[in-house]
Amino acid sequence: MHGHRPRTPEADRSRRWFMNKALLAGGVAAVATMTGCSSNTSGTATASSSSGAPNGAASGGPGGGVPTGAMPSGGPGGGGSGMGPGQSEVKYADFTGVSTDGKITDGLYSIHATDVSTDGIVKAAQAFLDGLSAKERTSCTFDVDDDEWLAWSNVDGYQRKGVRMGDITAGKRNLGYALLAAALSADGLTRTRNIMKLNAFLGDYSGGNRDTLTEGAYFFTFMGTPSTTKPWGFQYEGHHVAINYFVLGDQVVMTPTFMGSEPTSATYQGEKITLFRTETKAGLTLLRSLTAAQRAKVISSGKKSGDDMKAGAGQDNAELAYQGLAAKEFSSAQRTHLLDLVRVYVGTMNDGHAEVKMAEVEAHLDSTYFSWMGETKDSSAFYYRVHSPVVLIEYDAQSPLAYGTKGGTGGPGGTPTQQHIHTIIRTPNGGDYGVDLLKLHPDNDH
Repeated sequence: MHGHRPRTPEADRSRRWFMNKALLAGGVAAVATMTGCSSNTSGTATASSSSGAPNGAASGGPGGGVPTGAMPSGGPGGGGSGMGPGQSEVKYADFTGVSTDGKITDGLYSIHATDVSTDGIVKAAQAFLDGLSAKERTSCTFDVDDDEWLAWSNVDGYQRKGVRMGDITAGKRNLGYALLAAALSADGLTRTRNIMKLNAFLGDYSGGNRDTLTEGAYFFTFMGTPSTTKPWGFQYEGHHVAINYFVLGDQVVMTPTFMGSEPTSATYQGEKITLFRTETKAGLTLLRSLTAAQRAKVISSGKKSGDDMKAGAGQDNAELAYQGLAAKEFSSAQRTHLLDLVRVYVGTMNDGHAEVKMAEVEAHLDSTYFSWMGETKDSSAFYYRVHSPVVLIEYDAQSPLAYGTKGGTGGPGGTPTQQHIHTIIRTPNGGDYGVDLLKLHPDNDH
């Protein structure tokens, strides 16, 4: 037995209370609750911990903290990119997955050999768990079909489950990073670590004393027991990062994976960090390869709002119709650009399993759609989507919330910028979290 199956009503209340309070509060109070800050009379923000207890330190800082009136991404009136628990969290038993019309396409996934070993991932996961104390291990272990899979969010300042990286020893953290290194590609690990560093940069920029805006505010949870034969997985989650990693034999499903940052470029502790250049460039490369007639079908609007993501946290059963132009209308060179774009996101996972996923994507390439909103310059803030029966990718340059908002441009009405980008990759039609594979597993009795 694992320590948390099912989640108790008390645990649900502690988790949902934080986010529901934001929905009921409205205005600046909602901002304060959802971001882990409270508004003071001067319009700057005072800090609170991830559990809601005050730190008692102002976070006005060089950027003035989170500006008065700004709404966190995915909040009331926003898109599907941030609220997660407390707004529209789906229970595991009720999960069906992202679909185009509420009807799931069957027969897309199967249990089969990939010939890509997961031994290293299993060993790294077990080593991390073995390194934890009994209390730490209990706090982060759940059953393989627990609701905890779906209880992730990209916002900061709400109460997360699991083992917090900043609360364990350096040796234990290194074991956690070794697990990420085994599960992710080298680029994927670097991107994850750099998001964590820029999260800490944002904390310093906002005046410090926010324990959610640090490198340590990221959590591991484990569903099931690491095994080379039985289903299991892990989740690594915090502000602007959510990696869901399901393993069955030598098969891996690494979706939903959310990655974002604000800012996307800054110097942290002497290191210049720039994120999402590859995602930005790959999208522009594909768009610019299209003919004028094709662009007219792909671009739905020359402008975008502050938050256009549709399939973020809490949107596990979202209905999202295909938009734009299907790759069956693309030339050979354009299809190559589309695959290159998908590979940027799929390539976050380790190389062998990324190639397995790319083969799956390529098998459905004719029915893969590409759509776009916004301008098309190198520096433009834009949104694009890649959507097929087996993959959904969103890239969204959003309004500033906490960085560079001195001029009052923060919040949903602010001008979107490449300094605040959200991305997500999903497996539609019931594939997220490995749910479809778990249903197919012969030992599954759930």
